[in-house]
Formats: sequence, C-alpha cells, structure tokens
Amino acid sequence: MRILHTSDWHIGNSLVNKKRYEEYTAFLTWLTETIQKNTIDVLLVAGDVFDTTTPSNRAQALYYTFLHRVANTCCRHVVIVGGNHDSPSLLNAPKELLKVFDIHVVGCIPESIEDEVLVLRNRADGHIPELIVCAVPYLRDRDIRVAEAGESLEDKERKLLTGIRNHYAHVAALAEQKRGELDIPIVATGHLFTAGGQTGDGVRELYVGSLAHVQADIFPACFDYLALGHLHVPQMVHGSPILRYSGSPLPIGFGEATQRKSVCQVEFHNRQASVQLIEVPVFQQLERISGDWDAITKRIRALKKVAHAQSWLDVTYNGTEVIGDLRERLEAELSGTDMEILRIKNNRIIQGVLEQRHEGETLDDLGVDAVFERCLDVHETPEEDRPELRRAYQETLTSLYEDDAQAE
Repeated sequence: MRILHTSDWHIGNSLVNKKRYEEYTAFLTWLTETIQKNTIDVLLVAGDVFDTTTPSNRAQALYYTFLHRVANTCCRHVVIVGGNHDSPSLLNAPKELLKVFDIHVVGCIPESIEDEVLVLRNRADGHIPELIVCAVPYLRDRDIRVAEAGESLEDKERKLLTGIRNHYAHVAALAEQKRGELDIPIVATGHLFTAGGQTGDGVRELYVGSLAHVQADIFPACFDYLALGHLHVPQMVHGSPILRYSGSPLPIGFGEATQRKSVCQVEFHNRQASVQLIEVPVFQQLERISGDWDAITKRIRALKKVAHAQSWLDVTYNGTEVIGDLRERLEAELSGTDMEILRIKNNRIIQGVLEQRHEGETLDDLGVDAVFERCLDVHETPEEDRPELRRAYQETLTSLYEDDAQAE
C-alpha cells in the first residue's frame, strides 16, 4: 500500500498580482505523472486546495481536470479535506458525484462524525478493506467550542485544545472499532498548527493564541501515519517520522523561494510505515535580491549568465545613495532578458520620508499631504516645480477618493 501525502496547493494563488496558472498546470501534470510512475494507491490532500474561498473558474477547472486525470491512473482512492483557505460548501458540492470515482471529499465536519472515518476497499471487488482514513478537515472554532459569556482568553484556548483532542479521540475510536481484528493501517489527516512548527509565507493563525500550543500527544497512538497540512515547510512533528507536514508544493511567497519543496510517499508493510520525500521540481524560479546598488546589479548580472533565466525578482534596495529612478535603472539592467521584476522596495527613500522630525513620531502621525511633502524634500525637488506637482497629486487623491466612494 503506497500513499502520497500532499497539502496546501493554494490553486489560484497570485504572487504580487502575478497569476500563476501555468505553474499550477505544470505541478498538477507532474503530480499525475508521479502517481502513475510510483504506482501510488491513495492520494491524500490535507487542506488548502484553493488559495481563497472564492476560487476563479480557471482555478476550479485545474482542480477538476486533475481529478479526472488521476481517476484514470493506478491511484485507487483520493481523499481531500478542507483547509482554512477553502470554502467547505464549494468543496462538498460535488462530493456525491466524486465518490463514484473513489474520490472522497470532507470539506468540513459532517453532520455524522462517522462520515469522517473512511474504510477504503480494494478496487477489484470492493469488499476487502485496505486502509482506514480519519479524514479530519480544518476544525473551526464553532465546530469544537461552545462560546460562553464572560469567559477569559485562557478559557477559550483551553476549550479549543480540549475540543481538538476530543474530536481526534472520537474519530480514532471509530476507526479502531471499524478495524477490529484486521491488520490494516489507520491514517489521519489534519489542518492545524502544532507546537514548534516552522512556518512559511501565507500561513495564517487559525485560532488566536492557541494553535502554537497544540502538542503531538493530542493525536491518538492508534494512528499509523498522520498527514498534516497548513505549514508550508516540509517537516516532522516533534521528530516523529510518522507525524508530518508535507508542506506546500509551490513557494507561496518570495520568503519560500529557497525552500526545497516535496511530497511524502508513505509505504505500508502491514501497519509499519516508511516515508520517502519526493522533491517537487521548480516550475518558476523566484529570486529575492537585497543590498546596495552594486550588490543588486552583481546578482542580476550573475543571473543573466544562466541560460534561459526566467526568474521573477523581488528587489530591496538598502543603499545609502538616494536613487529616485530605481525601477528605471533596474529595468535597464534586465533589458534583453526573460526575467521580470514583480516588486521593488526602496528602503533609502522610505527611510528618508519617515525620518523622525520629533521624538516619538510615527507614520500614523503623518497625513497623506505630509508624506508627499517629505517625498519632495527627500528628492530635493526645486521650489518652482512643487506647485504643479502638488496640484497633480491632489487631482490623483481626488480621483482615488471618488473611485472608493463609487465602489461603496
């Protein structure tokens, strides 16, 4: 029995307003090929299939196209649970239809908790149980805790942790009951934040103050493997090889650009699990560059020497020299290449604009006009040019305010 554990696809994710559909197409094609090549029996997706609760039509098309393709591979079952980014109703809408293809979807806690405990049977005759999956989705506050007036933050956190523990204990008991005398593994899923976990870009706190305190002992000992989602860095939980986050298959932000992404192949011999990480190829190179002008240009020129370099760049300028035309100079450096700058941060200008003029001053103390005046000062704009620039600036502000009013 071979299982492939993955999570946090975030289909539809944009990087600084840059759509990434081509990357997702490449990843899902690679995933289908990997399932076939490695003769995977069961695919587990531990939450955050989509990046938002309202995914675009194109994002949904990628998802359903993948499910259609994987149903025609050697993979006998697919189990998908909802994450905190997912819409439970959207995931659950086609669940009865997908079940015909042995694709099991649990978008949120079902009305009957027994529907979370799946007995997966062989495809040949559909009678022999092969695996039990406790398909636990992201546990929302309202699902596991009853709010009471006047309770403290500590009371809320204690109830949340108790609710999570009780939920896993309940599904584990049902799973053991269904297993009976059979020597088959029990696998559980989850989408949460365990203590000591390494985070990546785009990871939200699920419960205020409590998730960082979910300990490994909250999960019952009968689980032969625990497939977790939510944290984007591949990692074990408290050093256990059978309690794992697969991590996101694509870097969700530039902060994850240097991470080696992978999925977990879990092979069972009876109930003994062995895990192998399969590295996910890089489908779009991301590069974060920071430093003064010399350091930035040195790195860009090194990238230009790489054949067919198509990196997306996030550039932060930290030099002491004021460079007002930073973007223009960077674009000139990239001229004739396939590289693209997605974001530029000019810390020198920011520091100049926000330089305190009296003790304790913060950005909140400055109005939009004051910030603009400081920009003029930083750029040493001649006095004769300032009236026209102020007029153009006010016209821009007026236009923005009118657009906001119409939108409301």
